Amino acid sequence: MTEVENRAATNIHWHESSVTRADRSAILGHKGVTLWFTGLSGSGKSTLAVALEQTLTARGILSYRLDGDNIRHGINANLGFSPADRQENIRRVGEISRLFADAGAIVLSSFISPYVSDRDLVRKLHTDSDLPFLEVFVDCPLTEAETRDPKGLYKKARAGEIRGFTGIDAPYEAPITAELHLRTDQLTIQQEVDMLITALQQRGIID
Repeated sequence: MTEVENRAATNIHWHESSVTRADRSAILGHKGVTLWFTGLSGSGKSTLAVALEQTLTARGILSYRLDGDNIRHGINANLGFSPADRQENIRRVGEISRLFADAGAIVLSSFISPYVSDRDLVRKLHTDSDLPFLEVFVDCPLTEAETRDPKGLYKKARAGEIRGFTGIDAPYEAPITAELHLRTDQLTIQQEVDMLITALQQRGIID
């Protein structure tokens, strides 16, 4: 690839849609939003997002779930787990989430996203676009997450087979001001879903 081919594009312009966000909301009957589920591996992020997606769908509400493993099968297949790659992974997902939310969907993004700065970047992408963003801290003690260990990753990390694993030899920076803080070792899935539905209703996103 030549230097010219590798250079970031500069001759691009943002094109406003002739269909407004309000138009889409009127058609769908609800507003777009991103719910960003963050927490340790095994904390219950994906399980909760699946349950919420099923509940919303049953109510006729358009939602779309973005999952860490699924994203790395496709658009982020070229990224590893270095701090720089983790940052780019979250940036790309943040942009995708913003586009889905702008289209009127309730986006359920489930990513460990261990760094506060990366999550703040995603939040800013939404606030700059005047889109609602709810950070959901799916909180689970490390000891409990290790007990669950659905993929056997903690066991491998403890054995040194995986390096840079969040919670073991890589940090997790817990949210301090998340919109919702859910203790998955103390709440049932249904209780958590009910709390999320209430949060969406209180903010006027769904009826």
